[in-house]
Amino acid sequence: MRKPGHRSRAAVAIAAATVLGLAGCDASGGGTATRSTAAPTARPTPVWNPSPRSIAAVGDSITRGFDACAVLSDCPEVSWATGSDAGVDSLAVRLLGAAGATERSWNYAVTGARMSDLAGQIAQAVAKRPELVTVMVGANDACRSTTSAMTSVDDFRDQFQDAMDVLRASLPKAQVYVSSVPNLKRLWSEGRASPLGKQVWKLGICPSMLGDADALDAAATRRRDKVQARVEGYNRVLREVCAKDRRCRFDGDAVFDFRFGTEQLSQWDWFHPSRNGQARLAEIAYRAVTAKEPLT
Repeated sequence: MRKPGHRSRAAVAIAAATVLGLAGCDASGGGTATRSTAAPTARPTPVWNPSPRSIAAVGDSITRGFDACAVLSDCPEVSWATGSDAGVDSLAVRLLGAAGATERSWNYAVTGARMSDLAGQIAQAVAKRPELVTVMVGANDACRSTTSAMTSVDDFRDQFQDAMDVLRASLPKAQVYVSSVPNLKRLWSEGRASPLGKQVWKLGICPSMLGDADALDAAATRRRDKVQARVEGYNRVLREVCAKDRRCRFDGDAVFDFRFGTEQLSQWDWFHPSRNGQARLAEIAYRAVTAKEPLT
């Protein structure tokens, strides 16, 4: 049998090398020949930005700083959301700095507003194209002349959803911070210790809860419990509607659960937040907006 020639041996060597190369092995058995170098996968952009560059506030008298500086007057400079007062250290100042808050925060809240007014306020706010919208509304829906005049939970839900729809139609990527409705029964419990406060309440401040402040009979108790239950229903709505929007954060009932005392209440009406109360609201909002995960 004839020995293989030089060309035959070369062909065999080439074939062997090819097989080894396809197997990804070198002569010592290590896998080095055809290791892939896939491009690194880009990290998805986080949905929630804890450092928005502009803020618009919507809501009611609390966000306007009503009765915090003078009787029966708005005082937006102490607003928890957009105020400039150094003692309050508003959400806007904390996030944007004092100069940035002056230039890139706007307050569209209106004293006396209810949830039915929110869509109109948001329609104004979107013109500024804010990166964050703060919402605090609902107390006036429960603070009516009688419990039967309170906004129903179903209507409250529809109105809040309508407002969110208005926002999303113009600003699909804007973030929303939603405050819970304050604990109105605690307001009654704390404020009724003040003879002056009870006199002011007789002028018509939240009569569904604060009317006949010293009455402790069964009818008065049922009335206050009904108002409180309605507020809790509103807060469930705020939580549930907000949860459907990946760029919305509810405060986890932090405002409702806050154990405020008389120091946090206006000295003129014992109902609205004082400067100190506004500062506490700013703290709660800042924690929620800058948290790594939504509050629950």
